[in-house]
Amino acid sequence: MDTAVNRDLFLEKLNVLITGKRGDNCFYFSREKYSKILSEVVSAKTKCNTPLDYRRLKRFDVLKINDEEKLIVPLKPGETNIQYYVTNEELFSILYEAHARTGHGGRTRMLKELQNKYKNITDEVVMLYLNLCKQCQMKHSAPKKGIVVKPMISSELNSRCQVDLIDLQSNSDGEYKFIMVYQDHLTKFVQLRPLKTKRTEEVTYHVLPIFLTFGAPAILQSDNGREFSNQVISEICAMWKDVKIVHGKPRHSQTQGSVERANQDIQNMLTAWMNDNNTNKWSEGLPFVQFAKNTTYHEGIRQSSYEAMFGIKAKRGIASSFLPSEQIASIETEEQLEEIANTFETEEQLEETGNTSEKNLSCGQTENQIPKKNIEEDLQSTTSSHQVLNEKHELISIKRAAAKENLLLQATKMLRTSQNQFPPAQIGDTVRSP
Repeated sequence: MDTAVNRDLFLEKLNVLITGKRGDNCFYFSREKYSKILSEVVSAKTKCNTPLDYRRLKRFDVLKINDEEKLIVPLKPGETNIQYYVTNEELFSILYEAHARTGHGGRTRMLKELQNKYKNITDEVVMLYLNLCKQCQMKHSAPKKGIVVKPMISSELNSRCQVDLIDLQSNSDGEYKFIMVYQDHLTKFVQLRPLKTKRTEEVTYHVLPIFLTFGAPAILQSDNGREFSNQVISEICAMWKDVKIVHGKPRHSQTQGSVERANQDIQNMLTAWMNDNNTNKWSEGLPFVQFAKNTTYHEGIRQSSYEAMFGIKAKRGIASSFLPSEQIASIETEEQLEEIANTFETEEQLEETGNTSEKNLSCGQTENQIPKKNIEEDLQSTTSSHQVLNEKHELISIKRAAAKENLLLQATKMLRTSQNQFPPAQIGDTVRSP
C-alpha cells in the first residue's frame, strides 16, 4: 500500500468525518449498512409495494458476479458504464489505486478517474486522502500566469508542436541528465525521452522517430530558444528530405506559464514515481509518467490527452473493464474471464424472458442488462471493419473539436483574468518588470 499515506490515520480521520454525517446518507456505507441496503434492493425487485421499495430501486440496482452481489447505479436504456457503490472499508485501497494511476494527481484528476467506476466517493474523502499524502505535500507549486496578450490556439493535430528540455543535471541518472518533452499543442499529448546531453544532434535523434510515427508538425517551437528549434529543424530536414517545417517564435508570457506548469507537473509525477518505487533511476520511470500524464484528465481540454489523440480512453487490460477490483485480482486465465462473461445474460436472452421482466417495469425498473461486449467487444464485434474505422475517425474528430473549443474557452478566461489583474499602464504609473 501507499507508504506516503498512513492507512490507520486515514481510517481514523474518515471515521471522524462519517460521525458528523446523518445516518441515512447514501455516500458512506459500513459493511452492515451496505448489506442491509443490498437485501432491501433484492427484496424490492420482487415485490415493490412500499415507498421504501420505490426509493431503493430508484437509486440502486444489483449486479451479480460469480455468486457475489454488488450494489450499482441503475442503468438507463443504452447505458453501458457501470458505477459501483463501495463500503467505507474499501475506500483506502480504491483511493490508493486511483492516486497511483494518476501519478499522484490532484483533486480534479482523482475525481475524474474515480467517477468512471464508483458512485459514492466524495470530494471531501479525496481531499482527506490528498492532505495525508506526504509526497503530494512536497510538490513544487506551479508558476502563476503572466500577462496574457494573445493566447495561441491550434486547430488541428500537428499544426504546432513544442520541444523543450528539462534540466536534471543536479539529479542525473547515470549518463542521463536531461528530459526531452515533446508536446502537441492541440491534444496536449506529451512524449518524454531521457537525454545524455542537450546537443541538437541527440534531440533530433529522438524527435525524428516521433515525426515518422505521428507525422511532422507545420510549426515547431521551443522555449529553449528560437535558435534551438531552428537547429533541430535543420538536422531533421537534412535527414528527412521530404519534410518541410518552420520554426515558431518562443512562447511569450501568454503561454509560457502553461508550458512551465506542464514541465513542473512532469517533474512532480516523476518524483512521486521514484519515491513509490524506491529508486533514483528516473529514466526508467519516464514511460510510466508519460502514460499517466497522457491518460489523466487535463483541465484545459476537459478530457485526457489520450482521448483527444485517439478518440477513446486508454485501456489497462481487464483493469479497464466494469469488473470490481477484487474480481479482477482473482482472474489469471482466459477461461476464468470467459466464465465471468458467461454469467451475464445477453440482450437476446432478456428478450426471451421479457414476460418475467414485466413485474419490475411497474416500478420503473428494467432488468439489469450488462452488455457482454464490455469484455469481449474486440473478439465478437459484428460491425464491419470499414464501419468501425469510420466510427473511430468520427469519434476522434469530435474529441479534437471539443479540445479546441475548450482551449478557446480557457484562453478567453485567461485573457479576462489577465486584463483584470494587469490593467493597461498609464503614463506616469510606476511598474515593475521581471
